[in-house]
Amino acid sequence: MSNPVRENVPVLLVPSAWGVVGAVHVGMVTERTLMIAHVVMAVMLFLFAVTSWKEMESGVLRVWRAVLAVGFFVTSAGAFGLYGVPLSDVLLSVALYGWMLLPGVGLAYTARESDAPLAYAVGALRSFVGVVVYTAAFVFPELPHLELTAVALAGVGQTVGIADAVYRY
Repeated sequence: MSNPVRENVPVLLVPSAWGVVGAVHVGMVTERTLMIAHVVMAVMLFLFAVTSWKEMESGVLRVWRAVLAVGFFVTSAGAFGLYGVPLSDVLLSVALYGWMLLPGVGLAYTARESDAPLAYAVGALRSFVGVVVYTAAFVFPELPHLELTAVALAGVGQTVGIADAVYRY
């Protein structure tokens, strides 16, 4: 990719997005604000995918192209869920779990294909552990802060992976 904005903005967007999700969980950001953020992110994902599609057709970028494409629909599901359409709880789960799992898969694949796999493997592991911890919050509701811990695990792990990619390449 030759566009500096497309190359560097993800390192800011990933932690920002997870920061907003964490802020929603502690009551600092409203769900309406999160819905607007989902709409903005869906548009950004769409534009990023369209403008980068050809450049991402080989190597590890191919898996990240798939993450972007599926991520558009996952993010759109979250926006519709926050808007309150029928099955909104399912759509919100698709969005949250989708964004924990999709980058986790991308990071795991990148770790396997990379000659510097540590950051990607750690990021993938943190994403997958985030899924387990978030699910545990429903099984053990008496344990405090599990949801927020899960969001932090996924957010930090994905930030480490994307930061390594941005600065290394």
